[in-house]
Formats: sequence, structure tokens, C-alpha cells
Amino acid sequence: MNDVLIVGGGVIGLSIAYELAERGAQVCVLDRGELGREASWAGAGILPPAKMSSQATAYQQLAALCYQLHPAWAEKLQQQTAIDTGFRRTGGLYLAWQDREAKDLEQAAQLWQQQQIAVEKWDAGQLAHHEPLLADGLAGQGLRLAHFLPEECQLRNPHHLQALVAACRMHDVELLTHCEVNGFEFRRERMTGVRTNSGKQEAENFVLTAGAWSAELGRQLGVELALKPIRGQMVLLKSEPGRLRHIINVGPRYLVPREDGRILAGSTEEDVGFVKENTPDGVAGLIEFIRELAPALHKATFERSWAGLRPNTHDGLPYVGPLPGLGNAWLAAGHFRSGLTLSPGTAVVVASLVLGQTPPFDLSPFRLNRPGLDMASVSAGINYIP
Repeated sequence: MNDVLIVGGGVIGLSIAYELAERGAQVCVLDRGELGREASWAGAGILPPAKMSSQATAYQQLAALCYQLHPAWAEKLQQQTAIDTGFRRTGGLYLAWQDREAKDLEQAAQLWQQQQIAVEKWDAGQLAHHEPLLADGLAGQGLRLAHFLPEECQLRNPHHLQALVAACRMHDVELLTHCEVNGFEFRRERMTGVRTNSGKQEAENFVLTAGAWSAELGRQLGVELALKPIRGQMVLLKSEPGRLRHIINVGPRYLVPREDGRILAGSTEEDVGFVKENTPDGVAGLIEFIRELAPALHKATFERSWAGLRPNTHDGLPYVGPLPGLGNAWLAAGHFRSGLTLSPGTAVVVASLVLGQTPPFDLSPFRLNRPGLDMASVSAGINYIP
């Protein structure tokens, strides 16, 4: 019998499996589809800088832990699997064209400074000098504010997931795909098994990490989660390497340059349920964003588009903690647009919970039964969270 069964094979589930296996646990991961092919694969892999401080909120402490872990995980995964995850420190530009965007960005800059995160304020001339590809767009739109975070990093989501899968296999993690949960079994106050379309899976401990599908699993367990899917559409362009030098952030949208010349553009935020397909309007809107921001990319080759369903919660915080009434089951879901960003730290704290150890900071703000809000009253996007 496995020590831990993880339901959900996205970046959160695979990271927890990897961390537990590194600590000597026998782990099984099952997924309703292919491993890492939902929101984890669809994202851009932006890793904003974060610093630990005694005044930091739980979210900031989790983000800081993750920022510390990402370089070490990238190096370790490459050593173990020979897969380059695409971890690079490219720096990130945050731009504001409208007054409201400028106000939000100024508030974010104050928080970055309070947390001793390096931030530089650039004028249009500096921006055009350091990122000449944007010069024409700057001239046409009228920049309100620009801040540069030199410590911002990135990963290539598909490569990172491939490395996690390979590392899990090297650690003898059992990986089951196209294995859909249709029920749970219990004895007293413990979960004993998960019923699937491929038969029953038993374990000593259980972790649910099913992303946007976690709410349905919670309902099967009598737990209501204020969590829902938000569709994000993406576009991939092919250009010459080095034309775009930094990650470019404009509110919830961004351009992310890869070393091979590809440029990732995203992302929409659409409350459409479990509809994952791209739409003409969504793709056209992203292409228009690219043309307005960087007109010089008009000759770049359109390669493809895709969409993912990001699990959003009512208050922007993930759910990380025990399932009520069960002594051997936990849930980690609702990371919205930050699943890859927050994955190594989430893995560390969940592994500590499963193994009966004390997490490195208080997780109560992430508890499943925290006070809820009306989902309709909360914006789907939370921008510039340090």
C-alpha cells in the first residue's frame, strides 16, 4: 500500500509527490487526463521576486519560500533528469498606460520596497533604451508609469513539468493517467480509498490537488469550496532570439520572451465555466495587445494558441490544509494564475503536514473553512500581488 495517494497530476500534485518521494515516502499520483496538461501546462511561468520578513502575510511568506526554492529545484531537476526547465533570471517590466493601472502599480511598488525587493522606476527614454522593441508602442500610447524588477525570473512550464514527471518516475512514484475519481471510502474518521474508473486505490494518506476540478471532489466529501475555473487564453509567436529582453507585464496581460525567440502572450480572464476552447475574440484581443505594445512584432510568425482553466478562489488565496473531519486527507488547490509560481513551497508545506511535521509558517489563512465571500462580488483578477 502506498504511503500517499495524490489526486491530481498538475504542477501542484507532481511537486508534492516529488517532495514526499525525496523524503522517503511511497507515492501514487492519479489524474483524470494526462499529467500536467491543464492549467499547469497552459501558463507563462513568470516567477515574481518575493522576500521573507517577519511582517509578511501568509501568502507573502509562501511566495518568498517559493522564490527561494525555485533556483534549487531547477538545478536539482536538471541534475537528476538532464532536462533544462528554462529557469532564467530575465527581469520583469511592469507598465501602466491608464491612470487606474498607474495607481495600482504605484501601490505595488510601495509594497515591493517595503519588502526590500529591488525595483527601479524607468521613464520612457530608459524603457526605450533597455527594451527598444517597445519604442514604437511607447510613442503611440503615452506611458503613465514603468517599474523594473531585476530579480524577476521565468520557467518554461512544459519543460518544468516534463522534469517533474521524469524525477517522480526516478523516485518510483506510481503515475496513473486517465484515472477519474468517482467516489471515496472511509473508516471512522479516516479516508481509506478512492474509487476510480480503473478500480479502487488505497493509501495511508490522501492529498487532493485537482485544480479547478477540486470543488467537485470537495462536494463529494461534503465540503463546499468557493472555487471556480477562470479561462485564460494564450498566443505563441516565433521571432528572432533576443528581440524582447525582459518579461513585460501590463495588468493581467504579459509578454514572455524565450531564449529561442518564441514570445508568449497572455492572458484573458473569462468566467465561462469548464469551457477550455480558444475563441476568435480572445485570440484577436491578444494579437491586438501585442501590436499595440510592440508594433515591431507584426512580422513575427503566429505559431499557435491555447487555453487553460485556472482555479480561482473568492479571496485570491489558495486552499491548503486538512479536509474537515478527516485525519489523513488534505487539499491544495485554488492557486489561480500562480500554480507554477507557488508549487515548490506548497509542496514543502503539504509534505510537512502529511508527515506530521510543523510547516515553516502559519497556514491558517489558507484553511478550507475560512470565511467566504460572494464569488460574483470579487474580481477574477488580482494584479501585482508581491
